Amino acid sequence: MLGLTSFGGPIAHLGYFRAEFVQRRAWLDDASYADLVALCQFLPGPASSQVGFGIGLHRAGMRGALAAFIAFTLPSAVLMTAFAFGASLFGGALGTGLLAGLKIVAVAVIAQAVLAMARTLTPDRPRAAIAVVAATAALLLPGSLGQLAAIVAGSVAGWLLCRPAVGETASVLRIPVRKRTGVASLAIFTILLLGLPVLAIATGWSIVGFVDAFFRSGSLVFGGGHVVLPLLHGAVVDTGWVAEAEFLSGYGAAQAMPGPLFTFAAFLGAVASTGPGGVLGAAIGLLAIFLPGFLLLIGVLPFWDAVRARPRVQAMMSGASAAVVGLLAAALYSPVFTSAVLGAAEFCLALLCFVLLVAWRTPPWIVVILGAAGGVVIALAG
Repeated sequence: MLGLTSFGGPIAHLGYFRAEFVQRRAWLDDASYADLVALCQFLPGPASSQVGFGIGLHRAGMRGALAAFIAFTLPSAVLMTAFAFGASLFGGALGTGLLAGLKIVAVAVIAQAVLAMARTLTPDRPRAAIAVVAATAALLLPGSLGQLAAIVAGSVAGWLLCRPAVGETASVLRIPVRKRTGVASLAIFTILLLGLPVLAIATGWSIVGFVDAFFRSGSLVFGGGHVVLPLLHGAVVDTGWVAEAEFLSGYGAAQAMPGPLFTFAAFLGAVASTGPGGVLGAAIGLLAIFLPGFLLLIGVLPFWDAVRARPRVQAMMSGASAAVVGLLAAALYSPVFTSAVLGAAEFCLALLCFVLLVAWRTPPWIVVILGAAGGVVIALAG
C-alpha cells in the first residue's frame, strides 16, 4: 500500500514508514527507527528506500527486504516505464489539483512524524537544542551537505552532552544477516564500483557502460532523491544517450509518482539510446541504481548493534537521532510546506489532514485519498 500512497519525497516517506511500522504495527520502536534512519542518511544511496529495505530485513530477513523493495518501488517504476512509452498520466487542471493535494497530505504526514518523534527523541534540553541546530543547518545549507553536516554535528554534540544514564541500554534492531555476508556485500560493492568502468573501457561493450552509469550514480549520492539528478544528467544527457527535453519531461513525471524518486532511472533506461532500451532497459537501470545502496546497508548492518551498544556510541546516536528530528522539521518547512501551502484553502486542507492523522487516528491511505480530492476541489474552484 505504501508504494501506492507514499507521495512527497524521501522525508515524507520516512513519515509514512513511521506511521505504519512504528506506530501502527509496532515492528520497531522510535529509537531503533531513528537509528536506522540516521545510518541510512550516512550511507550513499536512496535513504528512504534503504530504510524500507532495512525494516523488511529486520522483520523477515532477506525475503522480507526484497518484498519491501519490490512493493515500495514497483508501482512508480511501472508508471515511469509507461510514461517512457508516451503515457501522459498527469495533465490539465485535474492533474494539477491532484498533485497539489498530495503535496498537502505530505505536509500533514511530516508534521505528525515531527511531533511524535520529538516527544520520544528530544525529551530534554540538550537534545531539543541539537534538533534546533540541525534544522537550522539543514535550512542554511540545503541539499545533502546540510543533512550530512547536521547528523555529524548532532553525533558530536551527543557524544559531549548526551551520556546515557546508568543502566540505560540501547534498543536492539535485530538483523538476521551474518557478518561474512556483510563483508561479502561490501566486497561486491567495491568490485563493481571500481571494476565496471574498467571493464567498460577494456571491452567497449555498451551494456557494461550502461550498467556502470546507473550503478555509479547510485553509489556516489548521499541522501537520495533530488540529489541524484545531477549525476544522472551527467551520465545520460552529457553522453548523448537521452535528450535534454526527454530528461526534463521524465523528471517532471517523476514528481507525480508515489515511492522513491530513484525510479526515474526506469524512465531513463527505457528511452536511452544505448543499452537494451524498453522494459528490459528500464529494469536494468532500476536495479543498477538501487543495488549499491542496498549492498552498503547489508554490509554495515551486521556490525551495527555491536558498535552502537557502546556507551559512547549510544550517546552519539542519541545526538544523531535528535538531529534527524531537526532534519524532519526543516523539511517540513522547506520544501514541503512552502511548496504545498500557497494560500488559506491549502492551509485549511493541511490542518484537516493533520487532525485526521493525529486526533482521529485515520489510516494514512485514507488521508491521501481525501487530501488528493481536496486538492482537486481547490484547483477547480480557483
